[in-house]
Amino acid sequence: MKKPRPAWWGHAARGLALLVLCTLCLQAVFVARIALMNLVDPQSTSFQRSEAWRLLVSEGRILWSQTWVDDPALSPQLKRAVIASEDAGFTTHSGVEWDAIEKAWERNQKNEARAERLQARQARQGQARPVSVRLVGGSTISQQLAKNLFLSGERTVLRKAQELLITFYLEALLSKPRILEIYLNNVEWGEGVFGAQAAARHYFRTDAARLGPAQAARLAVMLPAPKRFEQRPASPYLLGRAQAVQARMGDVALP
Repeated sequence: MKKPRPAWWGHAARGLALLVLCTLCLQAVFVARIALMNLVDPQSTSFQRSEAWRLLVSEGRILWSQTWVDDPALSPQLKRAVIASEDAGFTTHSGVEWDAIEKAWERNQKNEARAERLQARQARQGQARPVSVRLVGGSTISQQLAKNLFLSGERTVLRKAQELLITFYLEALLSKPRILEIYLNNVEWGEGVFGAQAAARHYFRTDAARLGPAQAARLAVMLPAPKRFEQRPASPYLLGRAQAVQARMGDVALP
């Protein structure tokens, strides 16, 4: 006679089935929302809403400057600059640059190990200053858009896995020009400054369509740390990097 399974087995199986069903439903929601972006411009992102809430809680106000402009109103120079600075393989990859992710992971491991050694040395000397770890990313433009649209900023394996899935949905359901258009209209360019039009007005008092090569390059190199660079938009470091990006812009093919 077959031995009956313990009661907990049935509960575990039902719980697992429910978890799988909820996960599939969540993925279906992501797919539907991304497919709709072929017709409807997203009005806000998860990152923008979280920033608005942070400012409301910490400062009692909401800073949010953003004006959507369609693809023809985005300077080709800005598109070239952002691709040259952020994701040189944007037009050819399928959403993820695995080599870049591996290199970023290895570099972050070294940075964390260096920070731990410095912390230990300070502890031996009776010092207790916190040691910051500078983490670098290997994310493509598509991955950055996936994270900004739907996800939080936490660094966990599950969040990264969901980011990769959403990236594949974006690449499968949207064209490269549409991905770049949505990205440039929503990416952060300073405290409460979102999108190319708001950034062009904030830093250069012009429209996104009128940005020249030097202006576009300066905006592009701000993207890894826009709040920090906003404090010194004409710093020697930023201007030097902008010149390097501008020199590469001529080799960038737009999607």
